[in-house]
Amino acid sequence: MTLDAEVSSFDEPKLEALIETMFHAATADGDFSEPERAEFVKNVTTLTDKRLDSNTLDALVKIISAQSSAQGREARLHTVSETLGSDRLRMIALELSIRIVAADGIVRTTERELLFEVATAFGIDNDKAADLVANTTASIAASQ
Repeated sequence: MTLDAEVSSFDEPKLEALIETMFHAATADGDFSEPERAEFVKNVTTLTDKRLDSNTLDALVKIISAQSSAQGREARLHTVSETLGSDRLRMIALELSIRIVAADGIVRTTERELLFEVATAFGIDNDKAADLVANTTASIAASQ
């Protein structure tokens, strides 16, 4: 099963968990830059097979933001990890998050810290996460 086919078969809670992970990555440095926003929207649109219109996505982002403010990012990431359920889905969420933070060509310290916070919450080994960050950012840089 391809990634697109696998993700398109997600139930709503898994899709929302994936979107929440990407949102945390996109806003990690406090600046939701245009390249990050474009990558975020592209990923959501591609992964959801356009099941979420822009109004629904905007509403979901507001909910995610409110939940993060109320519960804290660490607690939300643990909830997302539980919702995703499998190691494979957690790795997919981490890789998509890396793509978002690298979309503007710079992975800032706060973004890198967030990626490792995600890895920790998802039970992904730091060395494995570091390799994924290095390989994904190198791949993105080579394609630009």
